[in-house]
Amino acid sequence: MLDLIDSHSHLDAAEFDPDRAAVLARARNVGVWRQIVPAVAFDTFTALHDLCASEGGLYPAYGLHPMFLAAHKPEHLDALPDWIARERPVAVGECGLDFFVPGLDQEAQRHYFRRQLEIARDFSLPVILHARRALDEVIATIRQIGQLCGVVHSFSGSPEQARQLWKCGFLLGIGGPVTYPRARRLREIVTTMPIEFLLLETDAPDQPLHGHQGARNEPALLVEVCECVAKLRGVGIDEIASATTRNAERLFALPASA
Repeated sequence: MLDLIDSHSHLDAAEFDPDRAAVLARARNVGVWRQIVPAVAFDTFTALHDLCASEGGLYPAYGLHPMFLAAHKPEHLDALPDWIARERPVAVGECGLDFFVPGLDQEAQRHYFRRQLEIARDFSLPVILHARRALDEVIATIRQIGQLCGVVHSFSGSPEQARQLWKCGFLLGIGGPVTYPRARRLREIVTTMPIEFLLLETDAPDQPLHGHQGARNEPALLVEVCECVAKLRGVGIDEIASATTRNAERLFALPASA
């Protein structure tokens, strides 16, 4: 059986409330043994903590997502270092910039983003980054803060942006979008990129795969992402599973699988 890590799953989301145990079981049944589960807002931290504490193989990250800006308060940012010091998550995030959604205050986003990068640096933790229509600024901010590592999840940038991220020590999170034949630029990057910078993800319940449009995404479908990447690179699925699992273990300081 495969040994896969879903490097970005929102298993704590309300969409999974009716059948979360079954979703988790389906993932394990196909070899998705571990999942990184990033927070999106401070008021979700406790439930996320409890979920990950109750199930083996679930690892939380804590952060303030730019799309949930309306839910964030300055005191949440102030409380984040204490929360991280106490709980020792595998990463800070999900955080970043989103210049696609109308009405999201860009200056406020920048404030929350920069501070979370500083917190990650201070705790020597990787960051899980959201970067939509904002990748150049995200890369520039990473460089300004310095001493950072992490992953840009759901990467959708150019080959040059990918190279800049690798130079900064960042990996690319690749999920459902790569399964769409029309995603030619992304597929070309995934086909030729250095394997050591590749992570697999679902972003469940969002970003359904090709052939699953309109359906809720879930971590078990990571196998189809892995199959697609293996086909693009002309190698076996076991090779991609093994390499990306090792990459996730290295980035998030997870114990090596047996």
